[in-house]
Amino acid sequence: MAPKITTPLDSLPVGRLGIIPLKSCEKLGSKVNDYIVKWRKDRDHQEKNNLQFEGYERPSYLIDAQTPRFGSGEAKGILGESVRGDDLYLMVDVCNYSLTYSLCGHLNHMSPDDHFQDLKRIIAAVGGKARRVNVLMPFLYESRQHKRTRRESLDCALALQELIHMGVDNIITFDAHDPRVQNSIPLHGFETVQPAYQFIKGLFKAEPDLKIDSDSLMIISPDAGGTSRAIYLANVLGIDMGMFYKRRDYSTIIDGRNPIVAHEFLGSDVAGKNMIIIDDMISSGDSMLEVARLLKQRGAAKIFMCATFGLFTNGLERFDTAYKNGDFDRLLTTNLVYQPDELLQKSYYVNCDMSKYIALIIDTLNHDASISKLLNPVDRINKLVAKHNKELKEGKKKN
Repeated sequence: MAPKITTPLDSLPVGRLGIIPLKSCEKLGSKVNDYIVKWRKDRDHQEKNNLQFEGYERPSYLIDAQTPRFGSGEAKGILGESVRGDDLYLMVDVCNYSLTYSLCGHLNHMSPDDHFQDLKRIIAAVGGKARRVNVLMPFLYESRQHKRTRRESLDCALALQELIHMGVDNIITFDAHDPRVQNSIPLHGFETVQPAYQFIKGLFKAEPDLKIDSDSLMIISPDAGGTSRAIYLANVLGIDMGMFYKRRDYSTIIDGRNPIVAHEFLGSDVAGKNMIIIDDMISSGDSMLEVARLLKQRGAAKIFMCATFGLFTNGLERFDTAYKNGDFDRLLTTNLVYQPDELLQKSYYVNCDMSKYIALIIDTLNHDASISKLLNPVDRINKLVAKHNKELKEGKKKN
């Protein structure tokens, strides 16, 4: 008799799955939970009635956790149920500025520091009783302060080490500003995930007539630091790439950074080609909009701006103005960080939902299976492009 062929998800789970989305990540966590509930309900396991599979299929994997505050602004972490022996996944959005709390009668908006402290409070409330603690932090806390250029703190490295010392086993983040920060915790799990597949999928849905070839499409990196991201996508799609580098005034510091004097372009002719500008984040948006404007001046056709994290620290007015001026055609970001309703209502905005992807990662890790294929979506991108090209050909034949 031939041996039974097993899949990674046929194995026993590490422990009873528990998902703890902090208040900053409630919406995303609820979507992730819904996917896993559906999959496990439909999944047929021969050993589902095994004692080790107890609690495998449940109506919800969300665990009640609160971080109430005193009138002084101090807080504490509280768990509403037992997590002994659980495989926990804590989700936090450190960029969610919409949440507020009272501080001596004043209304305070929560900062990344507040969110990080709340994460540590919940880990402390777990008290080492869980089988495993995993932190899913889409925007890596203090990731922009990842290297030392003068006498200054290394906040991201310190934060990672602090989480590990508290008993966290794995840290999962998305599009880390500099993945080398994982060198601060070399003996522990650290994964940085790229949303390239979701960007391509969202772009095809918004622009069904988009051609994927080197004659009509080009990938652009808005700065030297993001070239690896652009090179990866250009190689997968089989098209050219270009990049801008920033000339800065290093004698001046404004808002914590050296101001940009000019953007210089390196690459082939962009005239008549569509551009995909890809970066890890849009903060104020100055750099991305300046790059889009310069590409338009060079004769580029449509401009699609893609960023994993849309922070929009100075609001959306300048994006509205740039769109009216024809500087760009589409703006794509993920739902990994807080999205104001104003953004979701923009005609030029494309929301790339990451909840299913996160659910796949959590479900796979709970079975202690490899997530290598999830981290490298080349096959899925190739299938998506092949399907898109086929639909383009069929559409032309019908016309």
